[in-house]
Amino acid sequence: MNFLVRHAYDIGYGFASLIWPFMRKRQKIAIDNVLACRITDDPKEARRIAKASFGHLAGHVCEAICVPAVVNAGNWREHLDVETDAAPETVKLLLESPDTPIILASSHHGVWEAATNVLSLVRPMIAIARVQNNKLVAKWMKKYHFRGPVTVIDKSHGFTQDIMRQWKSECAAMTILMDQHTSGGLPLQFLGRPARTFTSVSRLAMRTGYPIVVGSFVRVAPYRYRLVGEVPVSFSKGDDLAVATQLLNDRLGEAIRKYPEQYLWAHRRWR
Repeated sequence: MNFLVRHAYDIGYGFASLIWPFMRKRQKIAIDNVLACRITDDPKEARRIAKASFGHLAGHVCEAICVPAVVNAGNWREHLDVETDAAPETVKLLLESPDTPIILASSHHGVWEAATNVLSLVRPMIAIARVQNNKLVAKWMKKYHFRGPVTVIDKSHGFTQDIMRQWKSECAAMTILMDQHTSGGLPLQFLGRPARTFTSVSRLAMRTGYPIVVGSFVRVAPYRYRLVGEVPVSFSKGDDLAVATQLLNDRLGEAIRKYPEQYLWAHRRWR
């Protein structure tokens, strides 16, 4: 690895630390969120966590861009810790069951960009995200960032029949970040606070019967990531939508509380 690749995370983290003092509005949002979620009752510790999470975001983005230069089809297992915080059933389903379509429910926690890149070496990925408006950026992302079979769906377009057929035929992992703000959704709890929540994951699971892996990949060292997740979840058509979706929120919250410095506290989840 050259210097820039080796220190990509540190460079991003350092830059974010320099501009952090000037991000007064984001500082307040992040610190207030940490305190309101009872991650800590100490304002000084809340400020530390908020600052660390801001640095992590920038560091993660920089490192994710460089993942293709470090992680490949021959060495990806060396870069994943799946024994410390992940249930064996989750590991088997996500990494060792390529003939099973799954839902991967996560949040703005850990290394969601890098994880998509690494997992695409194992199985096809379908990611619900904001599609890049800049065609040059989108082309660069497809050619250099996502090397494996990754289909990015504009979150405003929904799940078309073509996408559903692709998901089933490729046995892909449908990846959805559940902690997006929405004025619709169900009025549930997220990290102990009222938060309207999208029900897409629960409804898809009830409709298809496909299992859900709930959790995160967190960063533990340069280009070393840890899977955090309990046993997979399955729902059926007769299940209560609110109860099912709350269970997913609770699972995500547990992962965030384990590694709070890697959550995006500055985003306005609770409006």
